[in-house]
Amino acid sequence: MTTVYDFTVKKPNGSEQSLKDFEGKPLLIVNTASKCGLKDQFKELQEIYDKHKDDDLMILGFPCGQFNNQEFDNIEETTEFCQLNYGVTFPMFGKIDVNGKNEDPLFSYLKSEKGGVLSKEIKWNFTKFLIDRDGNVVERYAPTTKPSKIEKDIMKQL
Repeated sequence: MTTVYDFTVKKPNGSEQSLKDFEGKPLLIVNTASKCGLKDQFKELQEIYDKHKDDDLMILGFPCGQFNNQEFDNIEETTEFCQLNYGVTFPMFGKIDVNGKNEDPLFSYLKSEKGGVLSKEIKWNFTKFLIDRDGNVVERYAPTTKPSKIEKDIMKQL
């Protein structure tokens, strides 16, 4: 059976990282965008990460510019923006597509496990997927669902 741990993703420097590195940890996987109107969610994501990282929670950010090109072209600008403006210390990865012919295989898998309300496609930035310690997709949250509203679901996985 496939789990998120079967995927490899690109780090900002272009090197690859296996999600097996996070095996046994609950994950919150988020497609992010630095110029999006929802970018203040970075603050809540970081607060939840700070609060629960010692309980093994990992938040994984995947910058995406597919929605109105709301992400910097240069990944260094993205990581710097997140660190300087929101104090982001959780892992951020290389810029990806979450829909279409060039979509990242991880997001193809996530969408196949938990579709959206009207379709499986990601509708906007800050769609969130909660993953249990076994690498299974537990839940999908809409872009407008604030991270603080899903914290109790996260805590059930800790």
